[in-house]
Amino acid sequence: MKKSSVLTEDWSAVVIGFFIIIVTVFGLRLAAPTFKWADAGGLLSGVLSAENFLKILILFLFVYGMAVAGAVLMGKPVKGIARSLPVVYLITILASVAGGYEGIKTLNLETVIFCLFLGLLIRNLVKLPEWFYQSLSSEFFVKIGLVLLGISVIFSDILKAGSLGLIQSLLVVLSVWYFSFWLCKKMKVDKELSMMLSSAVSICGVSAAIATSGAIKGDSKKLSLVVSLVLITAVPMMIFMPWIAHQLGLSEEVTGAWLGGTIDTTGAVVASGTLVGETALKISTIVKFSQNVLLGIAAFAISIYWSYSKKDVDEQEKPTLKIIWERFPKFVLGFILVSVIFSFFVSSEVTEAVKPQLKSVQGFWFALAFTCIGLETNFKDLFGTHNRKPLLAFLGAQTFNIFITLIIAYLLFRNV
Repeated sequence: MKKSSVLTEDWSAVVIGFFIIIVTVFGLRLAAPTFKWADAGGLLSGVLSAENFLKILILFLFVYGMAVAGAVLMGKPVKGIARSLPVVYLITILASVAGGYEGIKTLNLETVIFCLFLGLLIRNLVKLPEWFYQSLSSEFFVKIGLVLLGISVIFSDILKAGSLGLIQSLLVVLSVWYFSFWLCKKMKVDKELSMMLSSAVSICGVSAAIATSGAIKGDSKKLSLVVSLVLITAVPMMIFMPWIAHQLGLSEEVTGAWLGGTIDTTGAVVASGTLVGETALKISTIVKFSQNVLLGIAAFAISIYWSYSKKDVDEQEKPTLKIIWERFPKFVLGFILVSVIFSFFVSSEVTEAVKPQLKSVQGFWFALAFTCIGLETNFKDLFGTHNRKPLLAFLGAQTFNIFITLIIAYLLFRNV
């Protein structure tokens, strides 16, 4: 019997994102749960009230249905996500309650940070079954949230900031990739790992590492190391870079461009941009998307280089235009299409009516994603002696990335 075709993760995220938008536009209303509280009385009467519990339950059923539908679209086993998502959701709710405390809000710590930290604590202190970790879907959840984010970014902003973002991305990707590859060579990191590491630092983190690994038929263990490095270093960067930007007196536009061009995971970019403000969030997301756009081209170039730099050329997959399309992040198309639709084809009245709910749902997808990122990150993976050189090379390349991107972002975005 012929196996039915399934969608990729990117296309599945686009389908789920558009489904959420469509049902919202046509009348589905999900009351957002409240997590804000200032004292024990407010916690009991608000967050822990029966009415709020019902809102949390309804939101869970909605998210659960979308996640299961996504697994079906991707052809993945439903059993894994059906069992793991309730746990991830519960952790996210607990983190949301902690982040909703009024005293915490004064520290400018967003809910996603609590989701990340709580996930990290559980991952590194509690032993959970392997099937649980294998069924986590952080990238998928982030991509759904980013498709929904298109409703809050008008197309004129994309045209204005996107051109600058593309210029910045070209300069950053070329300079950082070359420096990273040179540094890896100096530190005698093997060529295969150097390719994945350099792409992760310079382009867009996990997605770039995965795309590069696919282009060169890389070792899965080396890929796992690079992914772990990306996720772990993204944590302090997303927390401290907004603070550093504030201390330097940078505008939201420059800060957003700096964050989007430096931090290696899309979810962390969104979280750090949120810490700064709405403008920084938009600019950082657009800049990160500009780098994502280069992913397909980069994978194509890398596959050509890798194929013709190996002796066994005939055994390598010859690069074609198809590789560019396969590597291109399709959820970016979803984001742009949503932005175009709500910029030119949907009335402002409808947009204003559905925007609050979609923004709330979008934020919760991000929160779930960061809980998953925390649960996926094992600190022990970085402490092996054989991983010391790649770790130092990654940190050196990332340091160069931070400084060169700040200079380029300031020159390009200071007058935006």
